[in-house]
Amino acid sequence: MSDIIKLLPDSVANQIAAGEVIQRPASVVKELVENAIDAGATTIQIVLKDAGRTLIQVIDNGKGMTPTDARLAFERHSTSKIAKAEDLFDLHTMGFRGEALASICAISQVELRTCAKGAQLGTKIVINASKCESQEPDVCPEGSNFMVKNIFFNVPARRKFLKSNQVELSNIVKEFEKLALVNHHVEFSLSNNENVLYKFGGSSFKQRISAIWGRSIDQQLIPLNIDTSLCKITGFISKPENARRRNYLQYFFVNGRYMRHPYFHKAIMSSYGQLIPDDEQPNYFLVFNVDPESIDVNIHPTKTEIKFENEMPIWQILAAAVKESLGRFIAVPTIDFDTEDAPDIPAYSTHTAVSAPSAGIDPSYNPFNPKGTGKGAHHDAYVPAFNDKAPTTDWETLFKNFEKNKQEGFDEFASQGVDAGTHLQPSSAAHILDSDVMQGSLLNVDISTTCIQLKGRYIVSPIKSGLMIVDQHRAHLKVLYEQYMENIDGKNVTSQSILFPDLLQLSAAQNAILCDLQPEMERIGFNLSKLSGNDWSINAVPAGIDHVDIKDTILQVIDAMESGGESITEKVYDHLALAVARSAALPYGKTLTPDEMDKLLSELLRLSNPNYTPDGKLVIKLITNEQIEKMF
Repeated sequence: MSDIIKLLPDSVANQIAAGEVIQRPASVVKELVENAIDAGATTIQIVLKDAGRTLIQVIDNGKGMTPTDARLAFERHSTSKIAKAEDLFDLHTMGFRGEALASICAISQVELRTCAKGAQLGTKIVINASKCESQEPDVCPEGSNFMVKNIFFNVPARRKFLKSNQVELSNIVKEFEKLALVNHHVEFSLSNNENVLYKFGGSSFKQRISAIWGRSIDQQLIPLNIDTSLCKITGFISKPENARRRNYLQYFFVNGRYMRHPYFHKAIMSSYGQLIPDDEQPNYFLVFNVDPESIDVNIHPTKTEIKFENEMPIWQILAAAVKESLGRFIAVPTIDFDTEDAPDIPAYSTHTAVSAPSAGIDPSYNPFNPKGTGKGAHHDAYVPAFNDKAPTTDWETLFKNFEKNKQEGFDEFASQGVDAGTHLQPSSAAHILDSDVMQGSLLNVDISTTCIQLKGRYIVSPIKSGLMIVDQHRAHLKVLYEQYMENIDGKNVTSQSILFPDLLQLSAAQNAILCDLQPEMERIGFNLSKLSGNDWSINAVPAGIDHVDIKDTILQVIDAMESGGESITEKVYDHLALAVARSAALPYGKTLTPDEMDKLLSELLRLSNPNYTPDGKLVIKLITNEQIEKMF
């Protein structure tokens, strides 16, 4: 048997590694900016075209590279960050694996111009799909200038599954915000298609937070600062009243590196306790400084998962620090005895004259005389006795509890031992049946063939094969959803103007997505206008959306766009149709007439798929005759 195991070429190995390291254009931005920070850059400029599909350019003023280092940097596992295995436990840089540049050049066309500090001449190198095409001397400023063109040009499957430009730009902005936040001393700029999205100068941590998310967040933050022998934690947490249901800003940084840590997040949530509702979460921006030997960063190529040697003690330190900050800055609600603008209460004085209160009355008024008052009034007018009862002429009052009594009869029938396996007394059963027959004759309706409403929640209808039980709220939701989708397809959606337009404040990432969504939102009835920065004005909404949080609905649509999957148009239409249906669907407890129940069932069963709601909940449950027979 011949040998079958072969050593893969470096180009193939680099493409395999790129599958983990480079997932989308945002990954390229992250790796190149981290390299610039490790090179000691104080100014970093990021230039994009088509959200990174066509071009990603990162320019820095770091220490640059020599011609030999520039060529060697693109080889796999080549790095200047570590030299031996022990260095993995004493990391002071962002990168150390030596895979990023090799992975980037394996799936794109890369051009690098770099010049080392103090050198008279730099170098220019061009690499195409891991193949070095040229390297020559070049006149360029100190630092590095990376140009990554046509990402995934040689991996069509990966390029095909990239999201829309706005979604990819949103992901780049999120990575940029993390890097710019923790490296607040560095000047950053980010532009896409010659439009400047961000431009920051060196500043403090809190100033950088305000620069990214607006000055309004500055008043919502509480400082946190604790220094122990295990770790030092600094940063800011939000006041409980500023907790959010979505779009919460939660950032952990360890030794200048962003990380995700659900365990530490739980410590913060437990510290807030009952100060915030269960469906809301606080904002926090926390920086951990720990001994590099006590953490392990080499868990995943993205380096966002970090293991701590002293995880439990740090959890306790973090929880105590959050509670202390909340208490110190009076974040815990207190009783406020504010007397400002309160009415003055006069003090009692013994020298003040007291007079009896007086009221204007008509002494000649006779309440028992319907024809007049005064001296000429007739005093022998008839005064009705309190026990006299006028004849009842309101027939609706007579049948007010008719349906209620009927339902109580069914409940009594079901509760008298059927579930417990006991038998009904003949007299009791006969009484119930006679009552039902009498009520059926009054309504002139055959009970055996009509729909009944159970507990104001379900519609029960006999069918040939047994019983059909329908959830009335979900059934109406399904019907309204399909009707609204038909209106959208037929371009028959009307808008309702808002008297006082709402202000919608977004992050830069959300703003990029909404710019792309605006034409589709207007087609389904929204009227949105762009204001300064990342603010939008909501001028009109689709008619029929009542009791719905419009801002939350738009944010849900934006979140759905970020997750990708279906086309933007389909997701927007589906989400808005479902929101309208939920707001207008019959609530539980609503009493329906037989005609209303028949109409709802006929409209539901006319649909192609009436069994489930758009969000996958069951609408119809069938109980067959065989199942009913087995109950007895």
